[in-house]
Order: sequence, then C-alpha cells, then structure tokens
Amino acid sequence: MPVVDANFEQLLVTPEFVANPYPVLARLREEEPVYWSDAIGGWLLTRYDDILVSFRQTAQYSNENRLGKAVEYLPPERRAKFKRFEDHYATKGLLHSDPPDHTRMRALVTREFTVTIVEKMRPRIQEVVDGLLDDAEKRGQMDVIPDLAAALPVSVISEILGVPPPDRHLIREWTDHILRFQGVNKPSEEDLIRAQDALMEMRAYIQSMIEERRRQPRTDLMGKFVAAESEGQKLSQAELINTCVTLFTAGHETTLSLISNTIYTLLANQEQYRLLQKDPALLESAIEESLRYESPVSRQTRLMKGDTELAGKKIKTGEIVFQMLNSANRDPAYFTDPEKFDIQRQKNRHIAFGQGIHFCVGAALSRAESTIAVGTALKRFPNLRLLDEKPDWDVSKRNSRVLKTLPVQL
Repeated sequence: MPVVDANFEQLLVTPEFVANPYPVLARLREEEPVYWSDAIGGWLLTRYDDILVSFRQTAQYSNENRLGKAVEYLPPERRAKFKRFEDHYATKGLLHSDPPDHTRMRALVTREFTVTIVEKMRPRIQEVVDGLLDDAEKRGQMDVIPDLAAALPVSVISEILGVPPPDRHLIREWTDHILRFQGVNKPSEEDLIRAQDALMEMRAYIQSMIEERRRQPRTDLMGKFVAAESEGQKLSQAELINTCVTLFTAGHETTLSLISNTIYTLLANQEQYRLLQKDPALLESAIEESLRYESPVSRQTRLMKGDTELAGKKIKTGEIVFQMLNSANRDPAYFTDPEKFDIQRQKNRHIAFGQGIHFCVGAALSRAESTIAVGTALKRFPNLRLLDEKPDWDVSKRNSRVLKTLPVQL
C-alpha cells in the first residue's frame, strides 16, 4: 500500500498517532523520508541524516517567524484577531532568530547556563527534590507529573529568573496553553486563542519584572538581562521579552518530560530498572537513553527561506518543515536495535537537544535536574511501581512527548 493516501493523512493528526507514533514514523523513514502532509501542513523529515541537514543549513531552514505561520491558513477576517500572536512570533528572540541576531542573543544567554554554573546549582536542585519527595512520602504515593516532574523545573527556572514562589504556578499554566497549538501548521482557532491569551499575560508579567529591575536592580537572571539591555548592542526590550518567554516555556516542559518519561520507561522495563538498581553508575546513561527512546521534543519546525532539494523532493520558500526528532532518534542507520530501551547503549548520538547552533542552551541544566530527580526518587523508594501500566500520554501536545499523569506507589 502506498504511503500517500487519504487514510494515512488522517492518521497523522489522530490522538493515536501522538500516543504511539513509532510504527508510522518507521514506515515513513523507510518508504518516504521527506513527506509532504496536507493534514499537518508541512514536510515531515524522519531520517537522521536529513534532519542534520536541516539543522546545519540555517540560511535555508530558518527559525525566524516559524511559529507565526500557524495562523496563515485562516481567512483574513479570522486571521485579523491574531495580530498580537503574529507580532510576538515576528519579533526576534533566542528561539525565533537566525545568525547574526541569534549569535548575539545566544552568547548572552549561554554564559548563564554553562556546565560550571549548573554544577553550582546542584545543591539547590537537590534541596528542592528532597522537599518534593518528603511531601510525597507523607502521602504514600504520588503522581510524578505534578508532584515532581513539573514542580522541580518550574521552581528552578523561576528561581533563576527571579519569579517569586506565589506566582510560579502561572508559568506552568501559560506554558501549557502556548505549547498546545504547536506541532501542526493548521492548529484550531481555540488553541490559537488560548496561546495568544497566555502569551499576552506572560509578556505583561515579564514587562512588569523588567520595570521592577530597572527601578531596583537585582542579581537574578532577569536583572542581568535588564543590565545588558541598558548597555545597548545586546538585547532590545522586544528581544528580551521574547527570549524570556522562550526560557519560561522551554525551561520546564522538556525537563518535565525527561523526568517523567525516564521514570515511566524504567518502571515499564523491569529488566532495565533492575540493572540500574544493581549499578547506580548507569544513571546518566539511562537519562541519555530516555532522551533517545522517548525524545521530550517530538518535532520542531523550520521555515524555508529558500528553495532546496532534499532526498529528491523539491522544498519551496515559505513552506514549513517538521524535524521529527522522535524518528531520527530511532533511525536504524544510527542506532542498533533502536526500538529497544537499553540503558547500557554504547553508541548513543541522539539529537534530542537539537544540533549545531540551535543546540538547547538549557541542556546541561535539564540533564542535572533529571539526574538528581530520577536518581533520588529511585534511591529513596526502591520499591517504586506503576499504579497503571498503560501510559497516559498527553495527546493534545504534538511537539512534546509528555505524560498527563503518572501515578506511582512508593
């Protein structure tokens, strides 16, 4: 049966595909690795090598305004109500820019997330994890998602940027709405409205933080950004707000996913779990295998700034390309027995954090938080077990591989 047919197209936008995309992705990788999907509204790249090309050729595969295109399919009268949404994504920020602007902004952000700085954060991360697990222990069970996997990265990124504890729940709420429209190029108007409302609320909150630090300078990351803005040639206010939205959203969703996916996958693969219990030194390898096996970012978009050809397909200026990272990380050309979860895997060149100039600036922080959270939970609760063997994937999010709930018995 040919790949291109109506049934296949509809399958790509079903909850079932989001919950278990791997058989379909394997078929695409084999039969049509560069595939145009009308249903999703873009090209799907499923091979590791082709996705590497799209990471490296940044002049053609662009980050600028790639998310703003999500409203272009609407007729003019309906599209008009999303002007604020379009304005946000048309503004350059860390995640929505190409060199040389991206190079300038990335240099400012990267120096705050170096391995050395992250190492200094470890005691504080451990303290937060211990507190969350203390609370869970009193109850005798926990839902890993809200009680650990979401609570930890929100606390950490909020502390880094200077968000007071009473306001931190807002970050999760806004992020959920902002991420929900992503992953297809024709999202529902309902999802777009929620995303726009959340963006405006988050932008207003960031604006108030900026104004507060202008009046009273502080040493948190927001304070450093404001100081850099005042020096000129570093960040404009528009770039600062856009970049902070990115740090708040990307700063917790990926880590939330990594922590919960690792715990779920270990508990669902008892042989691997027992291996880790016998040899705790395998923890970092287990985290890397989780990044490969259940990539937290399932897909990313690029906007074509020039015509090109890839795997015999002509891709045109203005079209959207979806880098299917969850497929690349199971490409048998790069991974032996890719459908197996193997915490002792030797050659694990996954691209879960991207590659090249757009490699995730928060990768070291995400790895540190996940290693501490997973390692501490498994050490404190060696009899940890799933209360429900069937994974509860959040099928409303196409970009993120994330569970809605993960109840466990301690």
